[in-house]
Amino acid sequence: MENRPQGKAGLIPAQAFEYEQGFLIPLPPHLPAPYQIHGRGIDQYGYIAFDGNYYWVPGTQRGDVQVLEYSQSLKIYQARQCVAEYRLPAEPVSNQRFSPAGLPAPRHQPHNSRHGSQEEEKRLRAIAPAVAAYLDFALPTPGLQRHQFVRRLFALSQKMTPALLSQSLARAARYQITCLETIERIAVLCLGQGPGYLPFAEVQEDYQTRAAYQEGSLTEKPDLSIYDDPSPPES
Repeated sequence: MENRPQGKAGLIPAQAFEYEQGFLIPLPPHLPAPYQIHGRGIDQYGYIAFDGNYYWVPGTQRGDVQVLEYSQSLKIYQARQCVAEYRLPAEPVSNQRFSPAGLPAPRHQPHNSRHGSQEEEKRLRAIAPAVAAYLDFALPTPGLQRHQFVRRLFALSQKMTPALLSQSLARAARYQITCLETIERIAVLCLGQGPGYLPFAEVQEDYQTRAAYQEGSLTEKPDLSIYDDPSPPES
């Protein structure tokens, strides 16, 4: 295309470049590589967030910094001083922590870092084999947000007995169900069909003979006559 006439004037780009090249001014070799500037804030643990990951800023000062993004590295500037430089990950990663080489690793996690669900999954699998089998079925499901699903399922497991949870998840696996709201409805259905009805509260028949009950039953009735007057109270 660069050797074909373009537009109404019939200008050939290759010939135009050859003519204009003599008028161009070459850039000096000492100019820095191109970069993009990003503004970031340091959290209370000394991290900044960038491109889904967390980079630690040495020192105890907090506030805003400028991040210079190069093609393969980052430079963090605070008060016009470069306080840290990092190589960008070669492979796309997320929720990773980075700290300068040669310095002790920070003790704290970033403020907004997303924690995994390994501990919740471990506890779920220890409940019963049916629960572990359901996790093996559900977690590889395409489009499923794994960590959120495991945490919500673990919260649901705290609301029912292990036997009811196992029965509900076995039925959900049979029909390939991953919706937690549907699993809750299955649990209610299983609870109504099986012998596990909710027990009634135990009430002692002699509660009316207790001294506390008799003392409370003999108190004067409250005066509710103030509610009979519809006029608003004086300010």
